[in-house]
Amino acid sequence: MFELVAPDASFYPSFAESHREWGGAHQDGAGLVADDDITSPEGFAAWVRRLAEAERAPATDGIVPCTYRWITEGSRYVGAIAFRHYLTPALLNSGGHIGYGVRPSDRGRGAAPWALQEVCARLAAQGEPDRVLLTCDDANTASARTIVRCGGLLEDVRMGANGRHFRRYWIDVARSEPAGL
Repeated sequence: MFELVAPDASFYPSFAESHREWGGAHQDGAGLVADDDITSPEGFAAWVRRLAEAERAPATDGIVPCTYRWITEGSRYVGAIAFRHYLTPALLNSGGHIGYGVRPSDRGRGAAPWALQEVCARLAAQGEPDRVLLTCDDANTASARTIVRCGGLLEDVRMGANGRHFRRYWIDVARSEPAGL
């Protein structure tokens, strides 16, 4: 049974396994940036603190407050999902409100749609925003299926700054139902 939990340093061993599965690279929805040292327990704990602070941080240089949650199964880190509290013009164009990623060994088990539906249901319970924007690479059919499965309606396909096409979907969170996928 999946759970959404606040980032916690106790997940260090499992997260390190996941990071190796991702090839030590960027992990969608995790909030990792190039300066983060997640290779040591101390560095990992500092990163976890930064994620917690991001929820209350003032907006600066296009970075907006963001709530990070981890998708877990017991003591196992399965993935991450992030909710940006509002959209800047750049996020409205290509970033969106919500980003997520599931470790490669756990893909295909329903973690992503479960987490997305759960976050949308929690937002609906809070009463705002009314809808959320999600984007994905045009070639990422698994993510597109997840978004559509959770109520996403395709608005358009655009060209990104990287020269690749991406899809923009809106989900009406007021229509979201509790997860149970």
